[in-house]
Amino acid sequence: MTAIKDVTGTAFIVAEFRVQENNEAHPLYVDHVVPLFLNDTTRAAARAIQQDFPPAGKNLRLRTRYFDDRLDAAIAQGCRQVVILGAGFDTRAVRKQAPGVVFFEIDDAATLSFKRERLAAGGVAEPAVFIPGDYVADGVLKLLERNGFSRDEPAFFIWEGNTMYLTRPAVMAILRELASGVSRFSVSLDYMDEQIIDRTTGDQPTSDFVARFAAMGAPWSSGFNDVGPLADEAGLAVVDVVSLAELHRTLWPDRPAGWTIDKHYFLCTLSKGA
Repeated sequence: MTAIKDVTGTAFIVAEFRVQENNEAHPLYVDHVVPLFLNDTTRAAARAIQQDFPPAGKNLRLRTRYFDDRLDAAIAQGCRQVVILGAGFDTRAVRKQAPGVVFFEIDDAATLSFKRERLAAGGVAEPAVFIPGDYVADGVLKLLERNGFSRDEPAFFIWEGNTMYLTRPAVMAILRELASGVSRFSVSLDYMDEQIIDRTTGDQPTSDFVARFAAMGAPWSSGFNDVGPLADEAGLAVVDVVSLAELHRTLWPDRPAGWTIDKHYFLCTLSKGA
């Protein structure tokens, strides 16, 4: 089992938080696949983080629903290519299977190998085209085209839980690559604002949470106060943008909110030709 350390290791924490929604009376989503990747070690690690910072699990579950909804919409509009960047233990290729839709998942070889083994052990047929590689260093489109992706067919990209680990130039390079190389697509992503990254929100628990990820070897490197200029620079249109606080009010109107991080954490969808 991969240690709960560095960006790859945090995939286990994400999976642990995601599975919590299965226990809700009226869940935002149901994920019966993700338990295949988890064990006592991952549960203990996630429990420790959530005890120190209760919003962590809640925010992950809200963002999962956001990406699920955007994926559903893309498929309903005729998209037949879905790309998940830095896929980790994403299970949408199983949960959101649809006739004629091909899922491509890019991540490091060790993560995809572990994922393949655990899916097979659980009797789940390999649901996606698994592409080992570093999409920042190797290039997203080079990796995809070697594996059957068409630049001329509509595509939907899920870029979940990645941008904060990259530099701003790296984020811009990916957006420009997609904008210049794919005829028609949309991309949904999440991002923090600069106050979170700089630990200047004035909220000590939030700053301590950021520091904890750095101590795990997975520091958050970049944030954006406004996604509009980012989209403009890449030549993309902003379809929507929502904060975690707004998403909480929409999806859980009867649950108490008010965590500082919710006002500094955003999800958005950008598009070209869509």
